[in-house]
Amino acid sequence: MRTDLGIISDWITPGSRILDLGCGDGTLLSHLRDKHNVTGYGLEIDPDNITACVRKRLNVIQTDLDAGLPDFDADSFDYVVMTETIQAVRHPDRILLEMLRIGREGVITFPNFGHWRCRWQLLRGRMPVTPTLPSQWYDTPNIHLGTLKDFEDLCRELRIQILERTVVDRTHETDFLMRLAPNLFGEIALYRFRRS
Repeated sequence: MRTDLGIISDWITPGSRILDLGCGDGTLLSHLRDKHNVTGYGLEIDPDNITACVRKRLNVIQTDLDAGLPDFDADSFDYVVMTETIQAVRHPDRILLEMLRIGREGVITFPNFGHWRCRWQLLRGRMPVTPTLPSQWYDTPNIHLGTLKDFEDLCRELRIQILERTVVDRTHETDFLMRLAPNLFGEIALYRFRRS
């Protein structure tokens, strides 16, 4: 199993109610169901990913996250998870608030635009193309690129309490340099948070 999914799995209490926003093919949700006996739903827009979720016997709803989450009551879930999707939504601040309206805690991952490879490419006058940000500037789904510091500033502004943070590289591993200077060496950020 990928290290980042293992980290998220360790943050989730067995038997919890989970909502996975932008659940992709359901890899995380099926792992949590099998390992932690969670009950959950995935929200996804891509028809092929929805088919993959159905094959895994997951509850999945086709929706566009930019339309909001009005169909869910407050405190419907123990955890609302969003892996490598926040950079592709129009209003990241609104989705974070919605996550904490309908869930007790949130878990989020995103590519770190502050990683040294991104900085180096910007210094050379180019928009970054890296293993974690593989698309060219004109063909990317990513519309809000941020760093760890940007995310933490947004959390302060929204009165969101960060409970845990870790970073991994493109192979989903972590090392000493990433712990020493996470905003410079971490390629993917992982956060667990709740309302202050």
